[in-house]
Amino acid sequence: MPTFFEKRQLVTPGDLLAEGDYIAGENTYKEENKIYAARTGLVEYEDKKINVVALRAFYIPRVGDIVIGTVVEVGFNGWTVDINSPYEAILRASEVLNRPFKPQKNDLTEVLDVGDLVVAKIVSYDRTHNPQLSVDEPGLGKITRGQIVKVTPTKIPRVIGKKGSMISMIKQETGCQAILGHNGIILITGKNLEDEELAMMAIRKIEEESHITGLTDRISQMIKKEKEKREVGKDESKN
Repeated sequence: MPTFFEKRQLVTPGDLLAEGDYIAGENTYKEENKIYAARTGLVEYEDKKINVVALRAFYIPRVGDIVIGTVVEVGFNGWTVDINSPYEAILRASEVLNRPFKPQKNDLTEVLDVGDLVVAKIVSYDRTHNPQLSVDEPGLGKITRGQIVKVTPTKIPRVIGKKGSMISMIKQETGCQAILGHNGIILITGKNLEDEELAMMAIRKIEEESHITGLTDRISQMIKKEKEKREVGKDESKN
């Protein structure tokens, strides 16, 4: 009676989890003598019962995706990065230094240390190995300024909007730039903290009301009202 995935391993709908005398639990289904995954998630074994813990707020890596992550460990040959996924990503020193790397001489903490944020691209991934990152493109690398806002990864398309309409409007109305990680992490950079906070407020509102139609207009009006309030507040403070 074999099982085909290790405990806590990531599975996707249709994956064959086990064959034989097992019971289909949460987010699984049974056909003849086989148990399959019905949702993307982490497989769990409970005696004869097989469950899949659905991933709602986690990101499933894909090659080519841009992600924003946090360095959680500095190793001998590179860094381990939390990308809001079930599996941590690996950023090799050779991908960052662009020169021969000598572990005995190079102190990697001088380049990236625990807690540092990076914008990176996923260059390889399968479910048997951790995602591999690269920063060897313009706009990628260590984050040195700006604000981070986190949303459910599945809401990123809503933040972008049809043909980029939503995020373009936010950029125009707030004067901020935004890098949207496919993993649900967004970097906002503006001229000042006030503008950045306004953009962050808009993005949080999108996540809360993503099910509502006409959302772009609603968010646009909200931003304009907030800007008017702030102008009134500035005028009153002068008097």
